Amino acid sequence: MDSYGDLVAAEDVLLFVNAAITSTGQREFRSDADEQRLSLDFLHAYMLGNYRDLYAGVLALDINDHNAVLVIRRLLETSREASADQRRSEGRLIASRLAMLPPQRVYGLFGALRQAGVNNRRTRAIMRDWLSARPDPAFDAVKYRSGLKRALRHAHLAPATEELGTFVFAPLTRKHYATPLLEAWRRAHYEQAALYELPYTAAEGFAAKHGIPRNVFLERIAPRMTRLETLRLQESAHKNGGTAVRADLARMPLTRLATYVLALPVEERLRRRAELTHALESAADREAGPHRGSWGKVSAVLDDSFSAFGSAHKRRRPLAVALACHYLLAALAGNYTGLWTSGRTDALLTYPYGPTPVGRRILDALDTAPSRLVIVSDGWDNAPPGLAAEVLRIWRTRLDPERRTSIVHLNPVYDAADFDVRRLAATVPTAGIRDAEDLPALVELAQFAEGRTGLAELITYMNTRAARMLRGQGQEQAR
Repeated sequence: MDSYGDLVAAEDVLLFVNAAITSTGQREFRSDADEQRLSLDFLHAYMLGNYRDLYAGVLALDINDHNAVLVIRRLLETSREASADQRRSEGRLIASRLAMLPPQRVYGLFGALRQAGVNNRRTRAIMRDWLSARPDPAFDAVKYRSGLKRALRHAHLAPATEELGTFVFAPLTRKHYATPLLEAWRRAHYEQAALYELPYTAAEGFAAKHGIPRNVFLERIAPRMTRLETLRLQESAHKNGGTAVRADLARMPLTRLATYVLALPVEERLRRRAELTHALESAADREAGPHRGSWGKVSAVLDDSFSAFGSAHKRRRPLAVALACHYLLAALAGNYTGLWTSGRTDALLTYPYGPTPVGRRILDALDTAPSRLVIVSDGWDNAPPGLAAEVLRIWRTRLDPERRTSIVHLNPVYDAADFDVRRLAATVPTAGIRDAEDLPALVELAQFAEGRTGLAELITYMNTRAARMLRGQGQEQAR
């Protein structure tokens, strides 16, 4: 049986995981950026000071990139406080997580370590190994030249080739480059056609220099753009009333696709209903994979109240998560019922509006007699206040004490004041969620928040996830 200290530790870890999944230090609907950052910084300091091993182990869970970078930075900044065994274990976790992060995040981390004066042997080795594993050094040199230059200087590393070194530190001193991408960058200074051989972010500056009309540039550079760049341009164009390149819906991950759909005017969603619905269902099918149709009878309560708008920094993010979960749950379930708090029945046309009658929708969902009930909400039940907690309490303690219906609450919003995601009821486990793609793993993690398993089981789960991540990274390197 777990001691009181073990139970506290398990609760602390789960609280931190919820924060690290949902918070990015940006403004939310009910808290500003400063409150978010202060709350998050406290949790990082508390976890590092009290549970260093578990703090490092969180890197193997589905925390967001912002918090993964913060964990890595704090571990490297405090290397002297770790034992030799801890440094070895942390080094493997850090290397594996860095390989999963977008390169711009990693270069930003290296820049932050340089500013903080963190230059120990372990940090230099981690930087060296990550840079040596990059698949295309020339691409990094063109797209992230300033970040690469700072990293090479800070870690006292030599560039992969003499030519690459010249490009990074004195790019205009060479009259010709043998590497095609580097040569395209050199020619782009005076030849317009060459800029379309470059990554979008590098080409954009040259297009402005040559005075190329924006619509002409976007049309011709479209094949060189990443999914995220395409999505951002689409959202910016709709916001400003302009036009942008056509998004490749077939390549978009589920939650990003939901974000894209919600950024479209309702009239355009109606006009493109068949295309958008097919794209969302196809993305959900890909995520469900072999588990498609295996979850039995599932009902979901999905929050599309006004607070699902999020904030100017995370526009419609909570609603996008709910919409993506709706399609993923439909793919996972054998029999699915999705209930929106607004009462709408057309998920494609949803938008943030009105109060949050979560309790009423939970009653409706339980009437369908599901084997699983999934609630996706920020936890602010206000129509009437407290109804959801009372419904769930009575259901769990009186009507279904044998737990025939599995209930989990997934919350996409971090509550800075409480250092956690807001819970609907003490009788129902709550887990933070950032991307719908993480839903199956978070439903699994939520069992620990229910209090029926303790620290030993949680550590075993984290170790299993770490082993899976390390094994997957090893297989990737072997290819």
